[in-house]
Amino acid sequence: MNTIKTLCFVIAALSSYAALAYRLCQVRRSRRENAYRTLVITLLLQCLTFTMGAIAMGGGSFLGVGNLAILVMHVSAVAFCVSAQIILLRWATTAEEAVRRTRYWLVTGIALNALLTALFFIADGPGRPASDFSTGSGQPLVLIYLLVFIVSQALPCVTIFRQCGPYARMASKASLRQALRMLSVAAVILFLYCLARTVNILTAACGIDIGVWQLAASVFSAVGIVVLSLSLTISSWGASAAKLLRWARSYRSYRALYPLWRDLYESSPDIVLEPPGASVSDLDYRLHRRVIEIRDGWRGLRPYIDRSAHGADGAGPGASDESRQAFAEAAQIKQALRAKRAGTIPDDNKDAGDFEDHDTDNFTAEVAWLTRVASAYRGLERHENVG
Repeated sequence: MNTIKTLCFVIAALSSYAALAYRLCQVRRSRRENAYRTLVITLLLQCLTFTMGAIAMGGGSFLGVGNLAILVMHVSAVAFCVSAQIILLRWATTAEEAVRRTRYWLVTGIALNALLTALFFIADGPGRPASDFSTGSGQPLVLIYLLVFIVSQALPCVTIFRQCGPYARMASKASLRQALRMLSVAAVILFLYCLARTVNILTAACGIDIGVWQLAASVFSAVGIVVLSLSLTISSWGASAAKLLRWARSYRSYRALYPLWRDLYESSPDIVLEPPGASVSDLDYRLHRRVIEIRDGWRGLRPYIDRSAHGADGAGPGASDESRQAFAEAAQIKQALRAKRAGTIPDDNKDAGDFEDHDTDNFTAEVAWLTRVASAYRGLERHENVG
């Protein structure tokens, strides 16, 4: 169980260091911005919190003082929560209001840390087993210390969650809206950590062993910190990640369309304006060209498509109407390619029109539809090869 808890601390620490390193790479262009400096301080406190957590799981003393790593972890966690709240204020409120409310959070954080430090030493924290502070204790002062710490973590989670929704709706930048929504998710997960931690503390104080469920708090903490680290950095990498995802979707569609395009190209080589190549350096252009070439190849097959031919059965029982239509069109294309090679023109052919009634003005929808047809076409090929 301790191994899993330590692993959760390590995961949280690594995600914190990754976020910090990413933000430090922007120090040249952002070092004069107050919001940037506050963010870096927040990430430093986050790193310190979970580094101390991992050290505390190793047991023993820190700097010669027993359980000092636990106290430093808790104190830095309070400072980290206060700093995260200040970041939210700088993101979403006017400068004057942010300054005023920042003072309130700073005073609150200092008071809480002073109280935690006093309770730690009054309860003889350095002389107690580390388990008293990790799994809980029946000692009243230790119990009060732990509950004060949990409340100090839960309140910022509640305030951040309540503020993120309205602030996200008011934000003008899409990246900031994403960051605020993700921050609200992190607040919910970390609040669940606070609830699970409270259950651990109270059940231990009552002498109740909840077994493996004690790990829930560590898991919520690790997941919440990973999400929080992402939310504190997404404003700078979110656009690049979205662009990469769009590229990946386009590349997947480009590859999926290949079997259908290949057979149409072999049937009508004149549909290609440029020699076929494997490069995807200009993927948007190549995907547009592939769609256009498939359309042109399809139109070239019109005289050979038998209107009476159907292939919807290839979709299988229970398939949607769209899947059945995709299989029907894929089957007609395959039949038309055979007819063209044989020089046979059906009596009831499609010598005019387009790809049924699909809207070709919406490129994204057209790619999605052609990809579905290409997938059905590939499925028919596999079926024929097996047969």
